[in-house]
Amino acid sequence: MIELEGVRKEFDGKSVLAGVIGRIEEGEIFAVIGPSGSGKSTLLRLIDLLDTPTGGEIRIKGIDIHAERERSLTIRRMMGMVFQKPAVFNTTVSENIAVGLRFRGADRGKIREKVEEALDMVGLTGYGERRARTLSGGEMQRVALARAMVIEPEILLLDEPTANLDPVSVATIEDLVVRINRDLGTTIVFSTHDMYQGQRLAHRIGVLMKGGFAQVGTPREVFTLPATREVARFVGIENIVDGVVVGENGASVVDAGGVRVRAGRLPGPGEEVSLCIRSEDLRIAPADAARAHPGKNALPGTVTAVVPRGPFSRVAVDCGVPLSSVLTWKRVDDLDLREGSRVVVSFSPESVHAVRRD
Repeated sequence: MIELEGVRKEFDGKSVLAGVIGRIEEGEIFAVIGPSGSGKSTLLRLIDLLDTPTGGEIRIKGIDIHAERERSLTIRRMMGMVFQKPAVFNTTVSENIAVGLRFRGADRGKIREKVEEALDMVGLTGYGERRARTLSGGEMQRVALARAMVIEPEILLLDEPTANLDPVSVATIEDLVVRINRDLGTTIVFSTHDMYQGQRLAHRIGVLMKGGFAQVGTPREVFTLPATREVARFVGIENIVDGVVVGENGASVVDAGGVRVRAGRLPGPGEEVSLCIRSEDLRIAPADAARAHPGKNALPGTVTAVVPRGPFSRVAVDCGVPLSSVLTWKRVDDLDLREGSRVVVSFSPESVHAVRRD
């Protein structure tokens, strides 16, 4: 549906996008994540023909949308866009939703029918005559979504659509996105700073860093098999250990400053790598349980911090290398963990993902 070929964008000589390459398939939900300022909104605006790229091509159904300007209106009408801050006109909800249909010259009966369908779709039946600017932020965002969908776009672009909304409104918008994609087959591209939202909604995720996609893959691939150390850190992998691959009894082992860690598939001996281990894959046990972990890495260490994190606690341990695990409060209490506690941190070799250090 959408092809990005070396897309570049500069503002006042400063490069924001430096050669983005990617494909978005018809009917998929594609999330764009990345640090603040990485160009997520810029990329969506370029696709939506609101900005012009400095270089490269954006093709929709094979058409270079910025080169074939005579077809830009036709392409633009294939798309709907919803911005981070819901923009509504100072009029009724129904009149807000009907704007796109009026531009297309639809008759009154058709407009009335389509607006009612859109209101029902976003759960705002009966809101048609209310003033749009009297609604809550979540309701206004649903109006903006209805306005985008009433024209039946083939592509829906969402620029951080749930930023600054309360959890109930976020859940409502996310449910709408899934239903729109499932029931209508709409191709959806959205940017988000909420990585868990990307996991919940997307079929595939593109991690935008340093002007391009550092990795594109399924949520599971991106969050458990990051392509680089930088991606690993961004997607929330707290345990990143640097070392050198060594051979030991035919097993894959990394020497991390004297601490030996067994891992799954690794590059050849002598290769410098970063080991990525998710906190939830680490187990903490009393120090006298060191021999109760056959087949696993079992590293003795000392607890350096126990930090509350919602219903869980982050337990940091010095094992010669710093590691941290996430445990429930009850588990922390049962183990009587506190600063200075002697423990064993265990994890399977298969849970260790290695990336080469550039």
